[in-house]
Amino acid sequence: MTQLQEEIKQLIIDVLNLEEITPDDIDTDMALFGDGLGLDSIDALELGLAIKNRYGIVLSAENEETKHIFYSVKTLADFVASQQH
Repeated sequence: MTQLQEEIKQLIIDVLNLEEITPDDIDTDMALFGDGLGLDSIDALELGLAIKNRYGIVLSAENEETKHIFYSVKTLADFVASQQH
């Protein structure tokens, strides 16, 4: 697991106040929404804002690709890494 994946797990926990779980509880490939971690659209907005503030990356809610990017910690970390130069 990469440092970036660990950072994103902690960011999810901090931003969404998920005090009952630890980064180890979040499987890197687990779906963040629906049957996975159970996040919802409000969580997605908060997480998107946190990604923007932390990494300077803006994700468009209207972009169909954004759903894929937010699928799991791995897909989110891969996208953030691809945007950093």
